[in-house]
Amino acid sequence: METIREDNSLTLNKLKTKIEVKGLRLSFGTKEVLKGIDIKIPEKSIVALIGPSGCGKSTLLRSMNRMHDLTPSAKITGEIFLDGESIMGKKNDVTSIRKKIGMVFQRPNPFPKSIFKNVAYGLEINNLAKNGKAKSIVEEALKDCYLWDEVGDNLNRSALDMSGGQQQRLCIARTIAVQPEVILMDEPCSALDPISTAKIEDLILKLKEDFTIVIVTHNMQQAIRTADYTGFMYLGELIEFDKTENIFHHPKEELTKRYVEGNFG
Repeated sequence: METIREDNSLTLNKLKTKIEVKGLRLSFGTKEVLKGIDIKIPEKSIVALIGPSGCGKSTLLRSMNRMHDLTPSAKITGEIFLDGESIMGKKNDVTSIRKKIGMVFQRPNPFPKSIFKNVAYGLEINNLAKNGKAKSIVEEALKDCYLWDEVGDNLNRSALDMSGGQQQRLCIARTIAVQPEVILMDEPCSALDPISTAKIEDLILKLKEDFTIVIVTHNMQQAIRTADYTGFMYLGELIEFDKTENIFHHPKEELTKRYVEGNFG
């Protein structure tokens, strides 16, 4: 078994890295939430972050597109690289970073606008809707998110009138319309019913063809169904990161084994 694991590590190291986190520490006031995180996210893969509540999963995810810049008490050290280029520091334009690294939140957050204007919003603020292309870009994004057949005949309808599952897919369509390189998803299915969850999972698998995806989830079955690689976090540390099948069936660390088997705490 050790030989297999060594081969998997070598395979991971040979893959092109899209995001690399090195020595990342993050504190809110005096509370240290991330304690020296090192992780490499392979390009065009799905990476799941699992672990108990409060272990730092969402904090790590939000660090990847500089969301903690909005928190005055946050203190961050370490590095985060996108395609080998640092995204940290004041010299880097946060708006440009967030265009490349999009974010989908736990609960759908559509704007109080029409379906069309929701998807077109990012195009407008990033000046991407030139030459009348907004309509075709919006249509393509809605089709990619399996929404066109459901809403394409009435794009002027308020997004707030959509179901929860439709709203979440709309938020994903809004994210991919600006063509990011990475999509971060923070518990994207936690507020959805099983049917809507299945649609989102199918969508995540489809999006991997064009995007690198990092998803935080408490649903371990969801990680098994969707993720190529899984990282287990505990108390602000990344305990183990490997192929998903290894994390759930052949974990190296005893703490990981206890968590995925449900023998935790």
